[in-house]
Order: sequence, then structure tokens, then C-alpha cells
Amino acid sequence: MIRKIFSAILLIATVSYSQISHDLIHPVNLNQDGITGIVLSDLFYSSSYDIELHLNENVKSWLNEKGDSILFQPINDFTGLTLVSFKLGIDQYEIPVKLNKTKKYLFTYKPTPTDKQVNLFGQFNSWNRQTLPMKDANKDGTLEIEIPLDPGRYEYKFFVDGKELIDPENPVKVSNGLGDFNSVRVIEEETVEKIFLHILGKEENENGLKLKFYFENLDRSNMVKPESVIALFDNQMFPSDQIEINGREIILALEKKNLVGDHSIRVAVNRMGKHSNIQTIQLHDGVVAGASGKRTLHDQIIYSIMVDRFYNGDTSNDNSVQNDSLFAPANYQGGDLQGIIDKIEEGYFGKLGINTFWISPIVDNTNNAYREYPAPHRYYTGYHGYWPTSSTKVEEKFGDMDLARTMVETAHTNGINVLWDFISNHIHEEHQFWNEHRNWFGKLELPDGGKNLRLFDQYRLTTWFEPYMPSFDYVGSIDALEFMTDNAVWWLSVTGADGYRHDAVKHVPNEFWRMLTKKTKSRIEVPLNRKLYQIGETFGGIELINSYVNNGQLNAQFNFNLYDVAIPTFLDEKASFKLLDYQMQKSFQVFGYNNLMGNIIDSHDKIRYMAYADGDLEINDGRSKEIGWTKPPQVDNRSSYDKLKLHLAYILTIPGVPIIYYGDEFGMTGAADPDNRRMMRFDSELNEFEIQTLDDVSKLIHIRNDHPALRYGDFMSLQVDESIYAYLRSDTNERVLTIINKNPNEQRVELTIPAVYQINEAENLLTQNVFSVYDNQIKLSVEGISCLILTIY
Repeated sequence: MIRKIFSAILLIATVSYSQISHDLIHPVNLNQDGITGIVLSDLFYSSSYDIELHLNENVKSWLNEKGDSILFQPINDFTGLTLVSFKLGIDQYEIPVKLNKTKKYLFTYKPTPTDKQVNLFGQFNSWNRQTLPMKDANKDGTLEIEIPLDPGRYEYKFFVDGKELIDPENPVKVSNGLGDFNSVRVIEEETVEKIFLHILGKEENENGLKLKFYFENLDRSNMVKPESVIALFDNQMFPSDQIEINGREIILALEKKNLVGDHSIRVAVNRMGKHSNIQTIQLHDGVVAGASGKRTLHDQIIYSIMVDRFYNGDTSNDNSVQNDSLFAPANYQGGDLQGIIDKIEEGYFGKLGINTFWISPIVDNTNNAYREYPAPHRYYTGYHGYWPTSSTKVEEKFGDMDLARTMVETAHTNGINVLWDFISNHIHEEHQFWNEHRNWFGKLELPDGGKNLRLFDQYRLTTWFEPYMPSFDYVGSIDALEFMTDNAVWWLSVTGADGYRHDAVKHVPNEFWRMLTKKTKSRIEVPLNRKLYQIGETFGGIELINSYVNNGQLNAQFNFNLYDVAIPTFLDEKASFKLLDYQMQKSFQVFGYNNLMGNIIDSHDKIRYMAYADGDLEINDGRSKEIGWTKPPQVDNRSSYDKLKLHLAYILTIPGVPIIYYGDEFGMTGAADPDNRRMMRFDSELNEFEIQTLDDVSKLIHIRNDHPALRYGDFMSLQVDESIYAYLRSDTNERVLTIINKNPNEQRVELTIPAVYQINEAENLLTQNVFSVYDNQIKLSVEGISCLILTIY
């Protein structure tokens, strides 16, 4: 019956869509040691994938036997950037393909006589214990393995006959939050030639639009050659007769007739085996994004709401779970959908500057309490929404489907998009599916008699989170796959929401996300000309996270790799911003400068930032859960609010999508779950420091809203050391310079701005003070634990 309901509601005409205009084909990062395979639907959406690949002198490409994937292999010692062409229908399109070779580093382990199998594992391979076996190739008694690593900080261990061991030869180790330690290795950046493609600006005239760029490298005697310029108009080659090169300046001319609609211009310089950054300019009817008035996914500032903990707008639906062993922090506390509506209508989010909600799951959950599997086995309820007992009903303690629609409509009326939180990995055992469709789910028991519980890396696609939370087996059940992807589309269709935050993405196979996204594009995005946003949650290495981020699966994931480096960098006075900048550059290499990855400082699954900033907890503190129950943190130091604002200034000025977890805007503290999910406070419930923090954070959010360079611009690091992180972001509208000082003391900063920018003045966006700039030098002082955000012109 449920499936028939879905079929009736989702019977939307599917548009024939052979031309690739809905998606911008992302660059493919090649594997330096072998073949790289890409599923065609991950590159672009189309009703047909009957493509014809063209020859490329640097990269061999061919279709697999099924014809649904392209295989790439570099030839002739290729490095840099090239375009692989293919024909679809009567049109030719281009796939940007790039290879940046990475130096390999040696890891060694001296085994004992009884050690049989030793594998290396760590952040660099998403903690996979099987893929990096170590060997004694030269028979000297020492096991070795070489792996390619970019500059950065890496945690790792050895997996010895089923046991996890730290590196006995490496004294540097950190807590892993699980009662043990990980070894740490830092790879420093070697001296390399820096090349960068700058945006100079735009020139509008009666014939159309000109976009101007400037190529910079150390060897100033080499001018840009036409064959070095790679330029694309959407997914097709930019006409060579409309590219003008003057020394190092590149001008792309766009005729007026080609400016109608939404388009993207991409340009880079490739020379001597290296390539510059790829500059991307979005146009809306010939007007550059950020100045066109059209909102895109890059404009999102997401506010994360846990419904039960936000605001009680309707006391009539309050009905906490009764259990003698249940304590208040793990029970329902009264928040509901009406409470969110009330705060929208009061103008709370408008004043704050929020334009997108991520709403915790509103699907119906169990009305009973259950014991958590890990010790000390406390009782919890489904207040958080992640224990679903229905696929179509709204949790009655939050409201009903009519109220959910009303909330979405109210949000839209106030310029706010809504992302629901969708649970595809599991259900609660009280869900009817557990009895009716037992074959849709995997088994809790392992072949060796053990329990497949919380083995998140060892059994990534089959592990259960709790004994009462059956995990779907999508590989073994096409019916489960079809139903749950239809279910996700159904929720969007009946509520009018704008996308999803997806839970536990890495525990769900790629096939699920491909089927879901194909359905959302064919049934909603293409026929209705809407852009949905889907962001996922995956804890793991950057390659694993990226395996889900493409046109055929998810728009983005939370950038936990950047988060993991940023937290200790900001909180440790002696930690250099170099490691954070390394990870930032790695993110650009993998996801691009103009990515939609989610940037957080904490979340409902993470310790609150203020608990770290105030010194209540160490990073990855294994005591955090118990401290939350027995000695909940309180903010004691005024300077902790400054540390919070500094980190928020950072995520609000870097590429990606900033995400504000409810309460972060005024400095709410909290240890691990459930202490990090305290009831939200407003108005008179805030102290004077929280009120000031709320005002300051609102100003930071509005600065991002008001300045398109912070949403669409490139990224250039100007100063990176233990105290200062200074970076410049430019688009064709403006340039914005951010200077972060985490040192408690005032710091004197002298920055050199590229001469081609011809900067004369700078304005402090926080104070509106304007000062002159001479000889491309910005010299100023930055107060302790503070930042400056400047427009320069």
C-alpha cells in the first residue's frame, strides 16, 4: 500500500534530457599509480550515456565492458591538466582531467617472531585495515611500505594479526577518543614553484562581457602561450578565437547572444607538467553571481536545528517517555515544529542572517526507552529522531505532516530553504519493516559468532549501530533500495523541502545515492528547474568522503578532514596554521575552490567548541561522555567567547558552506552527546557575554551574505604561521582579505598584495574604517584573539 502511494505521488513526467546543461562536469583526479574509473552518471546527468570518447595524447580513456564507466590512465609520464573530449548526440563535451604526482613516504615496522600479518592503516586510507599490507622486500627483518602523501598531518597505526598497535619507533601520539592512542606523522611541504591564476576583473560593453585574468609564476620571462590556456564554457571548449592573450594577461570575450541563462566559465593555465588553480565564474543572464540577485547553493548559510531541543511552541504535544532508568538529558524536552515557526515569524533567523535550515529527523520514532549498547548502558529515547518506526508519519511530539508543510512554507516566505535529515542506513526494530521485510536487512551476527556492532571501519556497509537498529542490506535487496530512494523523493515532494542532510553516508553503498539522485533529478530538479542540495555525513579519509561527492550522488559532505585539523590549530597557541593551510589546499585539490562542502565547528555528534575553548575538555577526550553526565561544562572565561568568534569568522570566510549548530551563535557549551544537545536559550536566558557574542556573530554572518567574494571567490594564502592566518579571496565583483590572529597578544602584520591588483584603499568591514594602501603593502596591528575582514580596492 505504501509503495502504491509513493507511485501515485511520484508519477511526474520525466523529461528527455540528452544535452548536458544541468550539471557542470567536475575535474577528475587521476590515480598516479594505475587506472582511475569513473561511473558516467557520476560525471553528468542524462537520459542517455551513449558516448564516443576521443583520443588524448596524455591520457588513455576507454569504456568498461558494461559501458557505464570511463577508465582513465595517464601516459607519457603525464602530469598537469588536460581535457578528455567525448561526443554525446551531435555535441562534443570536455572532461577536465588532472594529475598532481605526490611524493611517496616510507613506513617501517620491526615485527616480533610471532607476528604473521602486519598492515598499515590510518587517515590516509580511511582506517581500512586491509588495503596496505607491509612486506620485507629486502629480507632485512623490517617490514616496509611506501605510500603517496600530500603535506599535512596524518594519524595512523599498525594492524598486527588483528590487533591495533601504535608505531613503537614514533614517540608522537594523540588520544583517539576511544581509550587508546594513534601515532602522528607530519609531512612538511617542500619548496615548489608557486603558480596562480588571478582574477583581474570584468569589462561590460554593448557587445557582451570580457573576463580578465593574470597568470603568475616565478619565472617571469615565460609568457602565456595559447596552447597553455584551458578554457570552458559550461562543459564545452571555449572558442579559441574569443581568447586574447597579452603576455600574462588572458581575456575571455563572451558575446551577448551567449549570455542568456545560467552559465559557468572555467579557465586555467597548464604548462611544463603543472597547472594553475581553476578559476570559475558563474553567470546569470550575463551578470556575475553575487551581483545578479539570483541565489545559488553557494549562498547558503546553514543553521542546524535539533527539533526537540530548540523551542517549545505547542505544549499540548509534550509527552516525554516514562521509564524509571531514564534521565532528562536523554528524554524529550518539548521542542517542536511550531517552535521553529514561531522563531521564524519573530525574526530570529532574519536578524541572525540564516538562509537555510538543516532540521533533525521529524519522522516518527519509538515511544519507548532503550539501553545503549556501550557501557555504562544508559537508557535513551528517540528524541533526536534517528530511531525511525515509520517511513511516512511525522513524530507526534513534533507535530504532523500539515505542520511540516506549514513550516517549510513559512521558511520559504522568509527566504529560508529547508533541508530534512534523512535516515537511509537503518530503522528501529519497532518499524513494521523489521517484521514484514526481514530480507531487506543484514544480520547482526558475524560468521565467527561475534556481533556486528559499531564496527564502523571493519564492516562499513553492514555494521549495526545498536542491537535494536537493523541496518539495511541494499546490496542484497533491490526492493529495499527502490523503496527507500522513492521514500526520500516522496518526503521532498509532499513537503516542498529543498534537499537533505544524509545520515551515515559511508555505511550506505554508492548504488543507493546514485539511484536516489537519478530520481531527484528526473522527478524534481530537471522538470521543475530546481536545484536541490544534498550533503552527507562521512567520517573517514578524504578519498572516501570524495567518493560520494559528484553530480550523480551528493553535492557535498561535511569537511571533517578540515575540521579535524582546524580544531587543534585554533586552540593550541603553538600549533602553526601551516597544517591547516596544507589541508585547505588538499581540499581545493580534491573538491575545487568553488566547492559546496560543509564547514563546521561542532555538531550534534561533536563536542561543543566552547567546551574545548574554555578548557573543560581535551581534544578527542575519552572522558567527554561521562563528563557530560557527571560534570557538565560551564563557560568560565570571557576569552572563550573570543575564541569561538574567531573560529566562526574563519568558517564564514573560507570556501564551502558554513554551518552553524544551534546555540553556537551565542556560545553554548556542552560535552559529548547528549550534553551537546542542551535546550536552546533565547533573550533573557542569555548572559551579557552571550548577548554580545550573538550580536558579533550576526555581524560576521551578514558580512558573508553581503560580500560575494566570500561565497564565490578564489583563495590565496598571504601569511601562515603560529599566530596569523591571512588569506585573500577574489571574484570579479571584489576582493576580501581576512586576517586571523589566534595569539592572545596583539600582532603586527605586513602583507604584500599582488601588484596587478592595483590596490589603493582598504575598508574594515567590522568597523567601516577606511585607510590608504601604499606600494601594495598592508601594514597594521591585529588585536589578540581577533580578526580583521577587509575589502581592498
